Amino acid sequence: MTEERVEHLLAEVHDEFGMIRVLEVADYRFLEFGDAIEQSCVFTADPSWLEYDYTRAMLIGALCHEQPESALFLGLGAGTLTQACLKFLPLEDVEAIELRPDVPRLAIEYLGLDDDPRLYIRIGDALELLETAESADLIFVDLYTDVGPGVGHLAWGFLENCQKRLNPGGWLVINQWATDDGKPLGAALLRGLYHRHYWELPVKEGNVILIVPSDLDQELDMQGLTARAEALAPRLGYSLQSLIKAIRPAT
Repeated sequence: MTEERVEHLLAEVHDEFGMIRVLEVADYRFLEFGDAIEQSCVFTADPSWLEYDYTRAMLIGALCHEQPESALFLGLGAGTLTQACLKFLPLEDVEAIELRPDVPRLAIEYLGLDDDPRLYIRIGDALELLETAESADLIFVDLYTDVGPGVGHLAWGFLENCQKRLNPGGWLVINQWATDDGKPLGAALLRGLYHRHYWELPVKEGNVILIVPSDLDQELDMQGLTARAEALAPRLGYSLQSLIKAIRPAT
C-alpha cells in the first residue's frame, strides 16, 4: 500500500493569466499554474536541488560553457534552475524575466529563492523585453503557461534574437516540448533557423532540451562537458553522465 499524498495549500493567487498555487507534499513544494499544471518542484531542504531530468538537462546545457559569467533566464518559475546555476557556476551577473509578478514573490516567500545580489529579476513579457536585456554567455528559454509552451517557443524572430543576444562562445538552452515521435516541437522551424547546428537532449518528462551555440563555428566539446559534469557531481549529489550520453545532433 502506498502512502497517501497529503497536499497542503500554502498560497493561492489569481492574476490576469489565471491561478497560481504553492503546494507542499512531504519534503517538496510545488508551483502550479491553473488546474493543477505543475510548473516547478522544489526540494525544501535544498532549493538548488534539481529533481527533474529536464532541469538537469538544462544545467548540462549551461556546462557546455567553460567559464560563464553572465546568464539570462526567460521564464523564472520557482527559480530552482536559477539557484543551481548561481550555486554551481562562476556567474557574476544573472537576469531573469518573468511574466507574472506573483511568481518571483511566491518563489522568494515559499520556494527558497535566494535574494542573491547577482540576480536581477524583471517583470514583463520576455518577447518584448528581450531586446533590452544584456547580452549573456548563457540564455535559458522556459516560457510555459498552464496550457503548454508559450508562443515564444515557436516564434522565429524571438528564437533568432535569443541566439543573437549570446556573447561569442555562448549557449542558448531551450526547454522544448517533444512531439509523439520524440522530436522537438517545431523541429522544421528550428532546423531552418539554426541551420541544423545544435544538439538535442531528450528527457523522460516528454521534453527535448535544445543546446544552441552562438554561431556555426562553435562546436560542442563533449570531453570538456563530461569532465566539468564529473567534477561537479560530488557537489550536485547526482551524476549527469547518463543524460550526457543521450545528447544527439539536431534531428
